[in-house]
Amino acid sequence: MYYDIIESPIGPILLAGNKEGLKHLIFLKGEKKVKIPEDWIENKEFFREAARQLEAYFSGELESFDLKLAPEGTDFQKSVWKALCEIPYGETRTYKEIAVSIGKPRAYRAVGLANNRNPIAIIIPCHRVIGTDGKLTGYASGLDIKEFLLKLEEKIEENKWQVT
Repeated sequence: MYYDIIESPIGPILLAGNKEGLKHLIFLKGEKKVKIPEDWIENKEFFREAARQLEAYFSGELESFDLKLAPEGTDFQKSVWKALCEIPYGETRTYKEIAVSIGKPRAYRAVGLANNRNPIAIIIPCHRVIGTDGKLTGYASGLDIKEFLLKLEEKIEENKWQVT
């Protein structure tokens, strides 16, 4: 497994993957401590395109990523992550709407858990999922990052989202 750490407006980001594709995009900001396995190899060249696309995303020039992804998870999780990728840039969906879209209308809590286990933040846009009441709920990397990403995409006025 290769890895690289890139800088972003919301702090350092760990990228990890192999020939199958990108497997992890993890924010290294705050209390979340990530121990890089000893057998991983640092390789900036391997992630050059991912870093370029992320830089374009953060500068507001890129709305859709074109990268080979290889997230690992259960079939259910992968179905949720696929549905997340169908949420257009600048839009949001509720956990219930995602559950309905994957044919499991009562599984909105399981959708929330799958969303929380998303290994490739931003690119699999779990930040675009909000509570039914329109509030920002649950984000593994912190609601401040979720709010930043939504504001970046929607270029919204201050205080549109209510953080709970």
